[in-house]
Amino acid sequence: MSVPEANKDFDEFSHDEAPEEKALRPGRLDEFVGQPLLKDRLSVSIRAALHRKEPLDHVLLSGPPGLGKTTLACIVAAEMGGRFHSTSAPALGRPGDLARLLTLLEKDDVLFIDEIHRLTRQCEEILYPAMEDGFIDFIVGEGMAAQSVKVPLKPFTLVGATTRSGSLTAPLKSRFGIDLKLEFYDLPELTKIVKRSAGLLGVQISENAAAVIAERARMTPRAANRLLRRIRDYATVENVNIIEPDFALRALGKLGIDSLGLTDLDRKLLTLVIERYHGGPVGIRTLASLLDEEEHTIEEDHEPFMLRIGLLEKTPQGRVSTQKAAIHLGLKIVPNEIQQSLF
Repeated sequence: MSVPEANKDFDEFSHDEAPEEKALRPGRLDEFVGQPLLKDRLSVSIRAALHRKEPLDHVLLSGPPGLGKTTLACIVAAEMGGRFHSTSAPALGRPGDLARLLTLLEKDDVLFIDEIHRLTRQCEEILYPAMEDGFIDFIVGEGMAAQSVKVPLKPFTLVGATTRSGSLTAPLKSRFGIDLKLEFYDLPELTKIVKRSAGLLGVQISENAAAVIAERARMTPRAANRLLRRIRDYATVENVNIIEPDFALRALGKLGIDSLGLTDLDRKLLTLVIERYHGGPVGIRTLASLLDEEEHTIEEDHEPFMLRIGLLEKTPQGRVSTQKAAIHLGLKIVPNEIQQSLF
């Protein structure tokens, strides 16, 4: 592996994201809604690092998608006065890609790696000395003439995000000095987020309509903002100046979002388990094949919410739907012996 050359034009390696989604993000920690305990702990660490004039310790953010991990990483960079650089583990196909990013970081910069649990072992081995000792190793030459060359790095903060903290290797996880878990949001927090986002988008919305959207936002800000933008589309087409509850409910119905916030795919998954497999259990691979979806998409984007509100259960034998799911969908299942303990 050769030492990567510096690139003066280096600024940001960001994965795909809608410009409007970026615009809705709070820029500072005191603007961030929700996660009070996490915010307090992170605030203390940031203030202490600034007081000591040191880079913030490396941060691991875990939790289901859409709760604000990327937003918090951006906020860390802003609070520490460094630049924000973003990538994802699947995009780092070779160790050299990661080494190049690390060598281009300036003092106090923040490198955000999404889905960090999917890093290859070779990339992890690049990170170990970078995180712990501030350098990376390069092998120069081949065979008996090969030698290790240490390349020093400027002080930086790595922020890793994962939806599966249990999948991180122990050596990598232990190198994060700040380990924070994001929780699902409650209704008042999501209502506040919808109102704030509506103001930024120039949308007039009543308090009750904001609450209607929040109730169906799957306990996540990303879902709340996405629903708001789609309802805004209907308001624009129908020339509606102020979004009221009745209009919001009608638009949500057209979008296929039901009273619990379930999407068409959620309902297809539950119906499949209930009708074809008599409530389960059924393996995730089977469900993914029948739904024509990736396993990780179901596990990360759909299951966490349904598990949280008690529509689905995980067992060693596979996924099992609950009576609550059957009642919500107007279906009937006869529990088998495995399910008896769950109902």
